Amino acid sequence: MYPYHNKIKQRIKNGELIKYEFVEKYKTISPCLLLYFSTEPYIRPIREHRFEEYKEILAV
Repeated sequence: MYPYHNKIKQRIKNGELIKYEFVEKYKTISPCLLLYFSTEPYIRPIREHRFEEYKEILAV
């Protein structure tokens, strides 16, 4: 199993995050938090049940 969220959190710590936004829908995910990175993969979607976890990380 790919450690999706662990990799994303590490990329945020490494300073690769450019911006983020909450959107109504992204592909099949609704609502969605989109994280934009400077390296590939450039866009990572986050599902609603993880929003609070990421709000804490992004507020730092």
